[in-house]
Amino acid sequence: MKRRLGVLLAVVALLTSACGNPFEGGAEGGATGEIIIGASDVGESLLLAQIYAGALRGAGAEDVTVRPPVGGREVVVKALQDRSLSVVPDYTGNLLRYFDKNTEATTSADVYGELRQKLPAGFEVLDQAPAEDKDLLVVRKELADSGVRTFSDLGPRCGELVFGGPGQWSDRWKEKIKALYGCEFKEIRTTDTGGPVTVAALRSGEIQVADLFSTSSTIQSNGFVPLEDDKAMFPAQNIVPLVAKGTLNEREVKALNDVSAALTTEKLTRLNVEFSEEKQNPLDIAEKFLRDNGLNG
Repeated sequence: MKRRLGVLLAVVALLTSACGNPFEGGAEGGATGEIIIGASDVGESLLLAQIYAGALRGAGAEDVTVRPPVGGREVVVKALQDRSLSVVPDYTGNLLRYFDKNTEATTSADVYGELRQKLPAGFEVLDQAPAEDKDLLVVRKELADSGVRTFSDLGPRCGELVFGGPGQWSDRWKEKIKALYGCEFKEIRTTDTGGPVTVAALRSGEIQVADLFSTSSTIQSNGFVPLEDDKAMFPAQNIVPLVAKGTLNEREVKALNDVSAALTTEKLTRLNVEFSEEKQNPLDIAEKFLRDNGLNG
């Protein structure tokens, strides 16, 4: 789930102004007792990294560093293997697909269970959160009011509708949605990955169906209607800490598990609103979340 580079640049500026340059310094990893938290170039991932850092400090960890961005999942996995990273926030479905491309698991329980089985030695996942940030198909209110509320409702109408989403959507989902729902769109356009191009195209009517993400603040702000994936085409994408095994003690593990227990999709969506729309400082957002949920030690 990649978002716009602009999100990254904005959060880097905020982090730098708040606490100095977060990219400076070494990365010795667990060998020195330092806990190094990585994040992708996604605003949500950076917020979660700051929440993890605050929770770990509240649990007594004295040397915690947030080191965004660290790149794609391949880079993250290598960094966890060599202990230059200790922990990263991730998404269960995408993580499972990385380690097992042939998985058919879709539900939260099945995806998490398979993920724990498929993880290579040297890795562990902690408790998954109820919060998910997964693909959604969304439509404008007019189409929903005409009776399109689920993917099954959408299927017979696809031939008259233009879809917009990321460039890899056709390769990943075109045949799947046809097989499950009988959906063959009139046209599939590459817009962007849940960003402003997709939102603008749906808002203007240039496209009628869009792929967005379940925690996107733009869904509610634009009055878009998410459709129910009633045959579970998209796999669960619960937030989960991916950890280099042995780099956290029991108290630190509990601190991150407590964060996961408190993190709902609704709360995660609110965090994204505070960051992307209200332009709040990510460190302040993290501190408030921890305080409001009794997780700051």
